[in-house]
Amino acid sequence: MIFFTGMHQPSDAGCVPAAMVSIARLWGRRSAFPGRRILIDSGAFSELLLHGRHTRSVTEYAAALRLIRGWLGTRLLAAVAQDYMCEPAMLARTGMTIADHQRLTIERYDALLAADPGVRIMPVLQGYAPADYVTHLRGYGARLRPRMWVGVGSVCKRNGKPAAIEAVLAAIKRERPDLRLHGFGVKKTALGSGMVRDLLFSADSMAWSFAGRYTGRGANDPANAVRFARGIATMPVQEVFAEFHT
Repeated sequence: MIFFTGMHQPSDAGCVPAAMVSIARLWGRRSAFPGRRILIDSGAFSELLLHGRHTRSVTEYAAALRLIRGWLGTRLLAAVAQDYMCEPAMLARTGMTIADHQRLTIERYDALLAADPGVRIMPVLQGYAPADYVTHLRGYGARLRPRMWVGVGSVCKRNGKPAAIEAVLAAIKRERPDLRLHGFGVKKTALGSGMVRDLLFSADSMAWSFAGRYTGRGANDPANAVRFARGIATMPVQEVFAEFHT
């Protein structure tokens, strides 16, 4: 499993083997930043939480991605589509349903591809119950090509219950065992599950920053990010008998 450490500052992205950098930190930037393997997050969670909608257009996002691709070249592995999360709090914020958020996620993905950003775009599966994700998967249809790298959203608030994340990933894999799944915001508790690790191709987390904020070790100290990334790479995993393997 490839682990992308979430980084506040783009200038610190080269400190870890693979980094997730939010586009929110890159709007208006005019210079390159370091990094060995970079995944760009669309900032969708913050957008919906703060505004109840995406305030940046698909055209703006695509233009920013073209610029970043010019800086990073092949070190930029992909950028995440501007999706709509489906946690109850997000639905309350937008006043819409899971079906609405799923439809808008696909529409936004299609529009971003049409804008030709010059970067691999990671589509995102959204839902809350395992069956929701299967419904969304089917809604994408042929857009999801064999062995495609696909994000799994709305799981970050369920890290304390790894079985819930296992159920979501297993439901997706039963439908499409070929897909390479990325877990957004998957922390150590969930990654301690052998089944979660087996079913994910990649994951990301900024848990090191939140921990640093509350322990006084520094919410933006890249040394804490480095220690966190090493800890993920070497952490013990609780083995389970899983039906699915990537």
